Amino acid sequence: MEQQVLDVVLAWGLGGLQEVNGVVMKFQPPPEARRCTSPRWRLYVFKGDTQASPGVGDPLPLDKFPFFLFGKERRVADIPTDHPSCSRQHAVICFREVERASSLSKVVVPYIIDLETVNGTFVNGERIEASRYVELLERDVIKFGLSSREYVLLNEKSAG
Repeated sequence: MEQQVLDVVLAWGLGGLQEVNGVVMKFQPPPEARRCTSPRWRLYVFKGDTQASPGVGDPLPLDKFPFFLFGKERRVADIPTDHPSCSRQHAVICFREVERASSLSKVVVPYIIDLETVNGTFVNGERIEASRYVELLERDVIKFGLSSREYVLLNEKSAG
């Protein structure tokens, strides 16, 4: 996964990304996309009442790149979603640098965007509007399509 994302990030940095590994990309990172290293965000994956095991059962770290593509197309998906109701390029978690009016400072925060899928992307049980960034908050629960798999967003500062 790391080399694939690195290739995407490098291509993006070279002036625009249209195709990766022979696949036309639906997502184009915004200029404010940034890598977020503090706090370090993670996704915990659950199916039913048990923690699923993508890889070794460890949480999925989200601090290495500015964005992560979810979908069935393994040639480009950073985090595969193999459920039949998920699209090849389903959604993206993108870290964006935004200015907070309350502090007059810029911070990097996670957002999710649904890539115009048929079966949708859900945050805390609510379907999000396609092609619109939605800010994610600590402990948000994300679902893709009709899959029962849930992704819980936590960071290193999350309490037990």
